[in-house]
Amino acid sequence: MKKLSLFFAGVALIISGPIWACTNFIVTKGASTDGSAMVSYAADSHSLYGALYHTPAGKFKAGTMLPVYEWDTGRYLTDIPQISSTYSTVGNMNEHSLIIGETTFGGREELKDPQGKIDYGSLIYITLQRAKTAREAIKTIVELANTHGYASSGESFSIVDQKEAWLMELIGKGFTDNGKGQNRHKGIVWVARRIPDGYVSAHANQARITTFPLNDKENCLYAPDVISFAREKGYFTGKDEDFSFADAYAPLDFGAMRACEARVWAFFRTIVDGMDQYLDFAMGHNPKNKMPLWVKPRTKISPKFIFDRMRDHYEGTPLDMTKDLGAGGHGLPYRWRPMHFEVDGVKYCNERATATQQTGFWFVAQARPNLPADMGILWFGMDDAATSCLTPIYCSTRKIPESYSTASGSMLNYSDNSAFWLFNRVANFAYLRYDMISADIRKVTDQWENGQLDQVAKQATALAAQPQTTRQQQLTTTSCATADKLISKWRMLDRYLLLKYVDGNVKSEKGSVLDFLANPRPDHFVDNGNGKQIPGKIQYPGYNEKWKRAVANDNGKVLRVVK
Repeated sequence: MKKLSLFFAGVALIISGPIWACTNFIVTKGASTDGSAMVSYAADSHSLYGALYHTPAGKFKAGTMLPVYEWDTGRYLTDIPQISSTYSTVGNMNEHSLIIGETTFGGREELKDPQGKIDYGSLIYITLQRAKTAREAIKTIVELANTHGYASSGESFSIVDQKEAWLMELIGKGFTDNGKGQNRHKGIVWVARRIPDGYVSAHANQARITTFPLNDKENCLYAPDVISFAREKGYFTGKDEDFSFADAYAPLDFGAMRACEARVWAFFRTIVDGMDQYLDFAMGHNPKNKMPLWVKPRTKISPKFIFDRMRDHYEGTPLDMTKDLGAGGHGLPYRWRPMHFEVDGVKYCNERATATQQTGFWFVAQARPNLPADMGILWFGMDDAATSCLTPIYCSTRKIPESYSTASGSMLNYSDNSAFWLFNRVANFAYLRYDMISADIRKVTDQWENGQLDQVAKQATALAAQPQTTRQQQLTTTSCATADKLISKWRMLDRYLLLKYVDGNVKSEKGSVLDFLANPRPDHFVDNGNGKQIPGKIQYPGYNEKWKRAVANDNGKVLRVVK
């Protein structure tokens, strides 16, 4: 009964706690094939409209105020003083190749401050406008949260620049009245650790920093009261050197391991040997068997490898979402919410993989140390990572494609000019017969992403040699034109998939999906030979063997054919 109770509490936290449920992978420059530092991020929410945010650089007069709105809800929070000059940003990256990603871990519920005036989303986007380096970003985040009060729950931040990669975790201090109706504990407790060069880290909605060095300012920064506050609240009683941030402020339960840490485990196991020793931890069965905060990969990691790791559904593991009966007759690696269900008084969970249907947007950002800082790349995509495609957006772009903008539509307003809705159209069609349709989508994705990786590599030297103003104009033009080209390709893919898979059938074709997109001829699909555009050799693939056996076991007496 105790195990079931812990399990249900963990799932309840995920369902009724943070709206956001995201995944970050962090690759240091010494661990990558091209010498770039990388951060991946999926903004997963059932209410987020995927869009590419852009804020131009600015100059401001003294006394200018900046309104702050809660990113999750759009709720107005406060006005804060604007600084005299700000940097240009696109998505979660600025013109100096500073990248900030996040995942919400929630943590102790009583530590949320009802008087807080700056939320985690605003921390990201305001900091990107004010900081050039990862260390500056950490300082800015702390100053903003401590000055104005922190309005969100526990957060993990990936903070990366051209030289360093950091993982920062923070949480508020709750509300303690000072006798004047004000919070005596306004602000945050936090710790930040620099990931050693040559290593890789990850986080997925659970705090991961445990113990940390107390006298190593080069590699570890922390709030002066991070330990004393935990003592005051009764979260910790041991020696300072034994203090664990995660254990004090975000204790593990079944849900934290199975729905969160399991995503980190699934990533780590693809880059280092021996990770199956932590399977019981990933499955939520052994909280003492914690994984390391970072690992050294067996080989260096390419950008495309990270692209594809964001498409993971636990394939090849005991948690593989394509194998059980919940995948239906076509191996669907998704389970519609809620994340738990009950049968005859027994509670069960649906897996939460890295790739998920409710992604608003996702990216893999590259800070490239051997090039000018304005040539960092935000590989940006909309909707489910497994059925969408990334396009390169340079970090110093001064304009974004119209179909990617916040004005292109909303979650309550469908638009044919919206990249978000286009990628959703393709994805939701794929969910009907995932085993077949996703394979066609993946062929297009791989061709596009590999082609763009080759293209940006070939352009790098020539672009770097241009004067900065000329280069930024070219980077803007290239970013927009390339994204528009992808949208045209995806519209054609949308039509192709409907033509090929309409009504549960599969039309035979004379080439592949790549042939069709390159040259969408009327005779691509096989006709019956009578010259009337009537399909020939139509295929009826039916369902997979597991599904057929399940249906036979469930209703065989009624469905059985009798001679």
